[in-house]
Amino acid sequence: MTHIKAISARQLRSFCEQAEFNFSDTNELADFEGIVGQERAIDALSFAVEMGRPGYNMYLMGSTGLGKHTLLKRFLDKAAAEQSAADDWCYVFNFDDPQKPKAINLPAGQGRRFRDDMRLLVQDLQTAIPSAFESELYYTRQQEVRDSLKEKTHAAFNSLAEEAKKHDVVFLRSDEELTFAASKDGTKLTAEEYEKLTVKDKKKFEEVVAVLEDRLNTLIRQRSQWQRETREKITEINREVGMFAAAHLIDEVKVKYKEIKSITTYLMDVQEDVINGLYEFREHEHVDVTYDVNEDYFGFQHYEINLIVDNEKSEGVPVTYEDNPMYQNLLGRVEYMSQMGTQVTDYRFIKPGALHKANGGYLIIDAHKLLSQPYSWEALKRVLVAKEINIQTMGDNAGLMNIVSLEPEAIPLDIKVVLVGNRALYYLLEEEDPEFSELFKVEVDFSESIDCSKESLNQYAQVIATLVRKNKLAAFQQGAVKRVIEYGMRQIEDTTQLSTHLRSMLDLLIESDYWAKKENQTIVRAEDVQLAIDKQIYRADRSRDRIYDEINKGILLIDVSGEKIATVNGLFVIETGRLEFAQPARITATVRIGDGDIIDIEREVDLGGSLHSKGVLILSSYLGAHYATGKPLSLSASLVFEQSYGSVDGDSATVGELCALMSAISKVPVKQSFAITGSADQHGNVQAIGGINEKIEGFFDICKLKGLTGEQGVILPATNVPHLILRDDVIKAIEKKQFVLYPINTVDEAISLLTGQPAGERNAKGEFPEDSVNYKVEQRLLELAELKHEDHLKDEHCHNEHDDDKESKKDK
Repeated sequence: MTHIKAISARQLRSFCEQAEFNFSDTNELADFEGIVGQERAIDALSFAVEMGRPGYNMYLMGSTGLGKHTLLKRFLDKAAAEQSAADDWCYVFNFDDPQKPKAINLPAGQGRRFRDDMRLLVQDLQTAIPSAFESELYYTRQQEVRDSLKEKTHAAFNSLAEEAKKHDVVFLRSDEELTFAASKDGTKLTAEEYEKLTVKDKKKFEEVVAVLEDRLNTLIRQRSQWQRETREKITEINREVGMFAAAHLIDEVKVKYKEIKSITTYLMDVQEDVINGLYEFREHEHVDVTYDVNEDYFGFQHYEINLIVDNEKSEGVPVTYEDNPMYQNLLGRVEYMSQMGTQVTDYRFIKPGALHKANGGYLIIDAHKLLSQPYSWEALKRVLVAKEINIQTMGDNAGLMNIVSLEPEAIPLDIKVVLVGNRALYYLLEEEDPEFSELFKVEVDFSESIDCSKESLNQYAQVIATLVRKNKLAAFQQGAVKRVIEYGMRQIEDTTQLSTHLRSMLDLLIESDYWAKKENQTIVRAEDVQLAIDKQIYRADRSRDRIYDEINKGILLIDVSGEKIATVNGLFVIETGRLEFAQPARITATVRIGDGDIIDIEREVDLGGSLHSKGVLILSSYLGAHYATGKPLSLSASLVFEQSYGSVDGDSATVGELCALMSAISKVPVKQSFAITGSADQHGNVQAIGGINEKIEGFFDICKLKGLTGEQGVILPATNVPHLILRDDVIKAIEKKQFVLYPINTVDEAISLLTGQPAGERNAKGEFPEDSVNYKVEQRLLELAELKHEDHLKDEHCHNEHDDDKESKKDK
């Protein structure tokens, strides 16, 4: 039998020896400013930030808790600070089409000043315009025009009256009417006197009046023209006075922003609107201008500037994280207010979205949250393709609403979007959405671990010291730092790697600080860290304790001593929230004559996953290739996890199932003091599996409950040895020879350890030694083949006799 060397306790205690730490506690360590072990991710970020071509947005992938957001924000903040601040953006009133507000961009910080300048301008106009219209010069000019109209009208009417007088007609004027009447010596005739006139005189009077009325109508029309001309002159005077009062004030603002053509154009429109609306300023001379959009309109609020993006206090381009990427939170929205029972809005109710705020810089969004919101993903892709932000309501976008609303001018978009999510979502988008790869060309892959070296260990200690100081925790002794590092290694199950899972590390630091201070310690020791780990487990291990108690009471049948045929102690991992633990389970097998089929009972009742079924199929292939190369495999077998009431998946029980099957075939008993785990291939090589630490500790706990004998242990893949980071009590038991771990490379080594008999290797003639397990398996398979062959011959004989009987009857 090949001698297999057990793993020593010393092999399990050498995790941080290469670190060569030269500090006593974290107070002696400087802060770590870099990013540990993410060179690939940093390279991808640098490339995406520096690439100015369209489509080079980023998808940052990695598991939760790696500190992706923190590291990303730190990197982008640094990159953003090296760039010029992004523009301010505002919406202004469109004097030509109020339903389509205009967008104006200004250099960072000038948006607020422009808004304030416009407010001040309106206030100055409120004072200057009424004052100009109260001047003596204005009243004099206006009066001259009015007097001119009055004199011209008076002279015309007097001339008409004199003409009438020459024909004995008097021109009667009143506020109600203008008329002519017969007269004599300048005195109007009474009705009686007019009736006494001859027919000839009456006819003459009527002819004269007809001519005079024609002249009067002409004069009235001319008077209307004169009045129009007077009004135009007064309007022109008003414009001149208004222009005199307003132009220099508006020009002062123009001069400030003369480099910005859109503002110059806007101020020209403002000037024209002010001149056309002089009445409003004269009427509201004593009304304070209000800028509360919820107040009623006063007539001046359309001069207000709606500053939607203000980068005055920004140092560099913006870095924005949108925690709730709803459609309107991304693209902005137009709000409404209730006024006299109706919903009204204007450009002042336009609210910015995250794309507006991050324009010119970087926008960070959680991919899962984005895809969970209706229309948000499609909207984001649309604006990235169009390179402009067009504010639409979600109803408009979906074609569900048909109401009159604003159509704000689209704002040009220059942005880098970073989606943060897991790898599965990234590959799903790559597969299902053809636009994704065109818009997000850079994958930023954050590693869950880094290579363990002297340099990285010391950097890791600095990271711990940085987190300790940043979170105002007590200093950690060197031993405590080492225990935290070992905890991280345990999380990723690899002593050659360091975990980059910062969240779980920070949680452990905080809880260790809590337990240290609870013991009135001023510094955190290794035992405080261990206590924090133990308490984490204790809070979550109720289910584990209940299962182990049932095993101890014999409700769940697990033997840790003696021998049994076709029964092997397997191990599988159970996840309950944050806690993973292992439960031993009996793997049993039965064999009989058959056609080489191995029945997976778990699969038959839909409790076995596809990976587990694959492992079972490998068993059939191994048996056929290893023992029945010249003859058919003439057995049927059944495999099952006894007392398993949930789903089973994975191939980590393949070696255990194969050993149970070999025991059932050879009738060689298996030691129950061992539990075994490992995957196997068709050639009998043992492969690494996951959850190795939990599986070893799970079987150790059961053995401890039932009593450690020194013969108990776990058989595991040799390739899993670098993954062993066991509890201190397990290591101590190994050190005291109370528990043992055997690393194996082949199935033969496994069956040799489990049976205490040599597995056996074929000699030059291709035969196994007679005292070997393989020989017994092979012989039993040959027996089954012979038995099946005999049964086959009997069946043929019976069939032939039946045919002969039929022929005999036919002849008769």
